[in-house]
Amino acid sequence: MAYKTTNPYTNQVEKEFANATDEELETTLATAHALYKKWRYEPLTDRKVTLHKVADLLRQRRTEYAEVMTRDMGKLIGEAEGEVDLCADICDYYADKAADFLKPQPLETDTGDAYYLKQATGVLVAVEPWNFPFYQIARVFAPNFMVGNPMILKDASICPASAQAFADAVAEAGAPKGSLTNLFISYDQVSKAIADPRVVGVCLTGSERGGASVAAEAGKALKKSTMELGGNDAFIILSDADWDELKEVAPQARLYNAGQVCTSSKRFIVMADIYDKFLEMMKAAVSQVKMGDPLDRSTTLAPMSSKAAKEKLEKQVKEAIDHGAKVYYQKEAIDSEGQFFAPMILTDIKKDNPIFNQEMFGPVVSVYKVNSEAEAIQIANDSSYGLGNTIFSSNHQHAEEVAAKIETGMSWINSGWASLPELPFGGVKNSGYGRELSQLGFNAFINEHLVYTPKKN
Repeated sequence: MAYKTTNPYTNQVEKEFANATDEELETTLATAHALYKKWRYEPLTDRKVTLHKVADLLRQRRTEYAEVMTRDMGKLIGEAEGEVDLCADICDYYADKAADFLKPQPLETDTGDAYYLKQATGVLVAVEPWNFPFYQIARVFAPNFMVGNPMILKDASICPASAQAFADAVAEAGAPKGSLTNLFISYDQVSKAIADPRVVGVCLTGSERGGASVAAEAGKALKKSTMELGGNDAFIILSDADWDELKEVAPQARLYNAGQVCTSSKRFIVMADIYDKFLEMMKAAVSQVKMGDPLDRSTTLAPMSSKAAKEKLEKQVKEAIDHGAKVYYQKEAIDSEGQFFAPMILTDIKKDNPIFNQEMFGPVVSVYKVNSEAEAIQIANDSSYGLGNTIFSSNHQHAEEVAAKIETGMSWINSGWASLPELPFGGVKNSGYGRELSQLGFNAFINEHLVYTPKKN
């Protein structure tokens, strides 16, 4: 597996990284396991100070780190800076909350005294994707650092500079060696690490195929795993939606990060009486995007992350059209060597269209017309995915009632997808299992250790 930065705007290879050896993996496992043993008997104080220092470094160098991400996978510089800010917030959140989260939890019983401790379990392997090169690391590293679970990182091969920059920031902040080790390893080496008795779990964000493979390895070794495997999120627009608010939210819910977000709103499900109005609104928004250099702050739509990502989306769109989907609008292409996909709007996607139950990872807006709220809910749930969804309505209480009927891990009311340190992130069905962020993410790889003293007769 070749780890290299190929700038998707210029198509130029900017950096290459040597693959890690089996000896480096073994050294890392030994170091991380020794650190886990040491951390079990140490207070949180030093780790709290260190994690706050990581947050400080991220904020001090936000543009520097953002440029690394932009060169790795092409995201807009402003979006990349926002990602760095979010990572800093995640670090501060867990540094501040860890002591409370780790408090022993009393248990109700009439038979004696009982409580459970929350304790570290050991070394983790994190397999992370390219679309949010810092954030995907921060949201698993920060809580487990405070818990006391050292982490080995295997990041996507197209964003190695970002992975190394984050790991270097952690080391510079004073984290002990082994806290977070970025290794440029192969999937065979990932399997070897998961099987190693010093590793207790694996967390992955990525494709269904990748998740199934890694989960199988974890299961074979009896290791715990958490999986976030993408989505085909519905964005239900009821007839009483606030259009001024909708105009602000809907385009960005699909086009942010060039549409390469697991929780992007990928299926817009619209009531028939406002369907044409919605299409015109989305057409106006899509037509105004400016494709160009993602380091130029006037650019509003970045290239896709790689040639392979662009070609996959092109193939999916062709298949959708070949099976009856209609192109309502597509913005004209630009003359560029970059991996740009001109944003488009698709309609008339029927259930027998192969794309009906596929995730399209890019700036393609799929719009469905429905005649009732019940039909909207049925289409939203007719998916093998269940990550997030949005309900737009002026009646907040009713929107919440509709949200409760969607088979999903997350719902947003009158808002596109969002991620905050204090909110749990994760899905159901083929979107995976387990949660990251919030206290739920903190608890993902802890030992809930019962301590029980029975009453004496």
